[in-house]
Amino acid sequence: MKKTALIAGATGVVGRALLEYLETSADWDIIALSRRPPDFPTRARFIPVDLANRSDAAAKLATLQGITHVFFAAYAPAASLAEEATLNAAMFENLLSAVERHSSANLAHVHLVHGSKWYGNHLGPYKTPAREDDPGHMPPNFYFDQQAHVIARQQGRPWTWTASRPHGICGLAIGSSLSQLTALAVYASLAKHLGHPLRWPGKPGAFSAVYQMTESAYLAKGIVWMATSPQCANQVYNFTNGDFLRWENLWPKIARFFDMEPGRIQSISFKTFMSDKEDLWRTIREKHGLANFNLDQLVNARFADYVFNCEYDQMSDLTKIRNAGWMGANDSEAMYIRLLRDLREKRVIP
Repeated sequence: MKKTALIAGATGVVGRALLEYLETSADWDIIALSRRPPDFPTRARFIPVDLANRSDAAAKLATLQGITHVFFAAYAPAASLAEEATLNAAMFENLLSAVERHSSANLAHVHLVHGSKWYGNHLGPYKTPAREDDPGHMPPNFYFDQQAHVIARQQGRPWTWTASRPHGICGLAIGSSLSQLTALAVYASLAKHLGHPLRWPGKPGAFSAVYQMTESAYLAKGIVWMATSPQCANQVYNFTNGDFLRWENLWPKIARFFDMEPGRIQSISFKTFMSDKEDLWRTIREKHGLANFNLDQLVNARFADYVFNCEYDQMSDLTKIRNAGWMGANDSEAMYIRLLRDLREKRVIP
C-alpha cells in the first residue's frame, strides 16, 4: 500500500537522511517541510513553512491530504531552555493539529526524533547506561512537552506514535545546527592548512570518556522500522550505532585520514577560534575547488563546544529496542572515516 510521509525538518541532519532513505522506495510519496530550500537533488515536494506560526502552518498545510506518517525531526534553537521548550512544543502542536485536520482518515503514525538530552546529558554527568524508563531531568525540555502532547492527542485515535532517542548524530546537513561531523572536519582542514598537528580541541576528560554515535542514515532506517512495526506502537526507544568508543582511540585514525600528525590536547573555544577564519576558509575553498559553503553553514560553534567538552561517560542502553526486534549494528569508528570521505567526495572539505 502506498504511504505518504511528511518530514518536518527535512534539511536537517536527521530529516535529510530520512528523506534520502524513503526516496529509495517506490512505496513512499514524500512531502518535506523546511525553513531552507534543499541544497541537494530530491523528488520530494518541499514546502517552506514557519511551524511556530499557527496561522502560517495552518495555511501552508491546508492542502496536505493523505498523510499516513509524520516524521518530526524539526528543531529551532532559542536563547534559553525555557524559550526553546515553548518554541519547539508549539511547532509540533501546530503541525499535528494541521495534519489531523486534513488527513485524519489516513494518518497511521507519528514519530518524534528526540535524544539523550531526555536524561540530562547536556547538564552534566547522568545515570549510565540510560534506559527509556529512567526519569527525565528537571524541566524545561521540549522533549517532555512534545511527548506529553502526542500521548494525550493519540488517546482514542486510530493512529500510533513512537519516539527515538539517538545520541552523537553524524551525517551531512548543510546549515544544520546539530552537525558535529562538519565542525570537526572543518577544524581539521583549517589546522592542516596552517601546518599544525591535529590536536584534540576539547577538554581532556572528553577525550577519554566513553562516547556513542548514531549515523543519521542508520537512524533513518531505524525510525522507519519503528514507524511501521506494530510491536513498536506507542513506545520510546534509545537508538545508537550499538557500540561505544573513546575519542582518544578514534583520533589517530582521523589524523591519518587528513594526513596529519595527531597532536596533544589543546582545548580551544570553537566560538572564538572560528570567529576570524572566514577569509582563511575562502582561501582553502578556492585553492581546492570546494563547494561554496561559508563557515556558518558548516559549523555551529556553540554545538561543537558542547560536544567536545563533555568530560563524562555518555551511554544508552539498547536492550528495549533489541527485544522489540531491531538487531542492526553500525561500527562507529569505520562510520566516522567513511563520512569524512563522503565530505571530501562532495567537495565540502579538501
